[in-house]
This record gives sequence, C-alpha cells and structure tokens, in this order.
Amino acid sequence: MSLKTVVVVDMQNGVFATPRFDQAGCTARINQLTEAADRTIFISHCEGELQEGTTAFQLLAGLHQPEGSLYVSKTACDSFWRTRLADTLAQLNVDAFVICGCATDYCVDTTIKVGAGLGYRITVAADAHTTADRTWASAEQLIGQHNEVWAGLSLPGNVPEVKSTAAILAEWMRRAE
Repeated sequence: MSLKTVVVVDMQNGVFATPRFDQAGCTARINQLTEAADRTIFISHCEGELQEGTTAFQLLAGLHQPEGSLYVSKTACDSFWRTRLADTLAQLNVDAFVICGCATDYCVDTTIKVGAGLGYRITVAADAHTTADRTWASAEQLIGQHNEVWAGLSLPGNVPEVKSTAAILAEWMRRAE
C-alpha cells in the first residue's frame, strides 16, 4: 500500500498578508488531512519578503506540522521547478499525493498541471485550497473554476481527481480497514 501523502503549498504568513477566502476553514481541512496522512510535505515559497528565517516565510501558526514532516522551498509557481520535490517523492516511493494550500490560481494550479504531466497521480482536496479575490473574479469563483478545470484536464489515463476533504478521509479509512 502506498503512503498517504499530502503536499501543502504556500500556507505562509507572508502569503496570507493578502486576505484569502475561508482561511480558517481551509486551514482546518488541511489539518485534518495532515493528521490522517502518513507523510506531509510542506512547500514554501522563497522570494522577495518570503525569505527563510523571516516571520513572513513561516507557516501559519494554526497549521499543524506533524512529526516527520518534510519541507521543500521553491522560487516559482511550480513546486517541481528546481526544487527537491521530485527527489523527495522518489525517495519515499510516492507516485500519488493529495494537494492543498494556496494560491489556487497560481502555485497550486501550476504544481497540479506540472505534476500530472510528470505522471504523478494527484488528488486535489477541493475544499482545502484557497486564493484571494482578483480583479475579474472572486476567490470563491476561482476555486470552483479551478476544481472544474483540474477534473477535466486532457491527460489520458492521469486526470487529477478532485474530491472533498471528507471524501478523501473516508477513502483513506476504507483503505486502512
């Protein structure tokens, strides 16, 4: 049985300096996933004010970091670009993971598309990613639109699954029985 792995993207103080949709609810659902996972990988953006060692770079105080969590820093929207993420997944023998975090329309979206293109089987926690309102669309609209787009990507044999946190946790419980 493969590890139940969760990849959490950019849930950092500096990222949340801009208000994000349902921050408390998103954080709570991420915590549910990381508590049930075998392995959690936190991805942190490192650019501009988001520098390692600063308060802005740190993960949100309300975000649980399970013992044994792994941490990967990135400098682009793509969590795979010039990072240790692919190597880390390979060392764990992980080819499938659940993804959640911020920002839906930037780093989460890019990581999903690149990861799926690289062959990873990705499940999106549909209610555990967030973003900010943008000029032409609300955060809530962007979240809904991206969930729809990811579920319909044209990647024969490897379309990402988009499921609620509750459905992911229920599936994990069934697998454990």
